[in-house]
Amino acid sequence: MTHPYTYIDPNAKVAPNAKIDPFTVIHGDVQIGEGTWIGSNVTIMDGTRIGKNCRIFPGAVLGAVPQDLKFDGEKTTVEIGDNTTIREFVTINRGTTDRWKTKVGNNCLIMAYSHIAHDCIVGNNCIFSNNTTLAGHIEVGDYVILAGLTAVQQFVRIGSHSFVTGGSLVRKDVPPFVKAAREPLSYVGVNSVGLKRRGFSLDQINHILDIYRILFVRGYNVSKALSIIESEIPVSDERDESITFVRETGRGIMKGYTRRQNEDLS
Repeated sequence: MTHPYTYIDPNAKVAPNAKIDPFTVIHGDVQIGEGTWIGSNVTIMDGTRIGKNCRIFPGAVLGAVPQDLKFDGEKTTVEIGDNTTIREFVTINRGTTDRWKTKVGNNCLIMAYSHIAHDCIVGNNCIFSNNTTLAGHIEVGDYVILAGLTAVQQFVRIGSHSFVTGGSLVRKDVPPFVKAAREPLSYVGVNSVGLKRRGFSLDQINHILDIYRILFVRGYNVSKALSIIESEIPVSDERDESITFVRETGRGIMKGYTRRQNEDLS
């Protein structure tokens, strides 16, 4: 259903049962899936692809050209997966020639005033709290939670099932399964609460703890820690995912545990 005060370009592809509230503008090269609701005063610009059963709240702007001075008008996209909620005044910009798209996965919740810049790839089941800011070219895995006012520097990678506390400045890669906090951003434990909620067993969580004690707590350099993990920790999907993530880091990984940080947290 479309309100008479809504503008939809005739070339836009909008599912018949999508609901569009008044004073929203939808440009021509746009696709909106079945069952999606678009609130009032939303702007959906060329190159935007929205999946099924999404909810886009008032004031959001999707598909604006990237805030990258190298952008030269290339035809790029924003892709929003199914069942994703985008709250008030969120901005998600199109990609550049780096990846040609900016992507947000299925079942995500992007809370009010958050920004996702060009060429970011966000996985499924992620939650970004209010005012989360992602610079360009960032990769975020599945089931990641970024608490409010988190700012992530360009080209950073954040592994699946990780949790970053509110107000954090993320300059280095955050491996999967961990909690990150402090300034500079550091390891403060495994995201055991999140892992339990997602069906990880106690044995699996302890196995992950063993991996990150070697990597972050015992004081080894990264190369030595990875060698010990490979020789001492039994093979598992979690072990291999963690090792691969650290080996493929481009910016380096965040800091490890220190006694001072432990005292600060107590």
